[in-house]
This record gives sequence, C-alpha cells and structure tokens, in this order.
Amino acid sequence: MRQVRRLVCVALIALVLYPLILLGVVYREVWTSGLPGGGNGPADAYRHTLASALVAYTLSPRAVDWLTWWTEERHQPMDAANLMDAHNNRLGAMIGNRSHSPSDVLKRVKTAVELGQQDAPSADCVTWLPPRMWQNNRFF
Repeated sequence: MRQVRRLVCVALIALVLYPLILLGVVYREVWTSGLPGGGNGPADAYRHTLASALVAYTLSPRAVDWLTWWTEERHQPMDAANLMDAHNNRLGAMIGNRSHSPSDVLKRVKTAVELGQQDAPSADCVTWLPPRMWQNNRFF
C-alpha cells in the first residue's frame, strides 16, 4: 500500500511539474524573442508552435491533437484565431515528432517562425493573422 501511495504521489507531482516546466520554457523563449503580436501575431504563432513541438517531442503528437481539440477545435464555429492556433499546433507536432533533441526542437521551431508569414499558404508554414488583429500584450 505504501508503494502505491508513493507511485500516486510521484504521478501527481509529474502531472503538475510537466506543464509548469513546459510553459516556463515556452514563455521564456517567447518573451525573449522580441517578436510582436502576443495574441494572433508572430509571438503567438511562436508560442503555439513551440509548445506543441515540445509536447510532441516529450509525449507524442497524439497529445498535441488532444490538446488542440480541447483548446481550439471544440469551440464551434472556430474563428480565425482558433484556426491559426490549430494550424500552428499541428505544425509544431510535426516538428517535435521529427526532432532529435530539445535543442533541435527549438532550432527547428525558430527557423519555421522566421520563415512564417501572415495567412500562410501551406500546412508546413507557421502562420499568423494580419497586424490589425494582433493583441500585443496578450500571452494566454
């Protein structure tokens, strides 16, 4: 019984620590990137792509699919911001799944964001909304 309690405690700690560590890494990278548009702009796209890539790398792309459904796709009809976030989440999952290390994840995501564009024409390009729709101080 004692071992079961320890296992449960370790599992609960992991469930709390994993998202905190992940969010800490993601927000540190986004805040220090200097990118504008914390909501709907390049910084928001970076945040979604990086978080999804790290989740896919450390857990699985299926975890990203579930999180994307929960945070974006269950809101029907989806607006432009939800569509953008879901797009970048899927791209991040692909990047994380193809990466070989956490530093490789970061490098690949940074490159993808540098090559990203407003209303990206393809699924393999990071996208964001037009500047008039950006919310510069929004990070949630």
